[in-house]
Amino acid sequence: MAARGYCQAFQSVTESIKAILRGENAGTLADKDHSKWYRQMFDPSITAGILKAADLAGYRNHQVYIGNSKHVPLNVDAMRDAMPILFELLQEEPEPSVRTILGHFVFVFIHPYMDGNGRMGRFLMNAMLASGGYPWTVIRVGSRDEYMESLEKASVEQNIEPFAAFLGGLVNEGMRGRAVAALPSTGNPAPGKGL
Repeated sequence: MAARGYCQAFQSVTESIKAILRGENAGTLADKDHSKWYRQMFDPSITAGILKAADLAGYRNHQVYIGNSKHVPLNVDAMRDAMPILFELLQEEPEPSVRTILGHFVFVFIHPYMDGNGRMGRFLMNAMLASGGYPWTVIRVGSRDEYMESLEKASVEQNIEPFAAFLGGLVNEGMRGRAVAALPSTGNPAPGKGL
């Protein structure tokens, strides 16, 4: 179910990116479309009866906490005030790399949903990357610790430099045509290749 939901959300994000590439303002489009991405991500759970459609209507109504983090996301009232400001920043910021770093970081700092904030932050990151002509960027599972540590430094120590350097490195690798993520090898020869 999770994979199906991620796939549906990915397809929705790619539709948003197509509009961005046609010249629509990335911040305006992300503001308009991010709730659709979120619903798509969890739609299979509604179909299976695990969640109710009302569970996905709007932002969270309760405080959330992040496992293994000292960062406490904004309380509900502050979160509701901060989200329009985030999208205003994304609409008005002219530099795509700044939109990318701040969009991802501020979104996960705020943590507007009960679940899926990291995935949503990475979708937002890629929409902002597309607005500058940068490639889709994946954070490898093997880089998860470095990713989480850099977010923790940005959130708790107010030091965003490691996070910016981390994402910048991934984007640079992608721009050089180097895959930063790959499917795991099964150890089996490719069909038709034999031993």
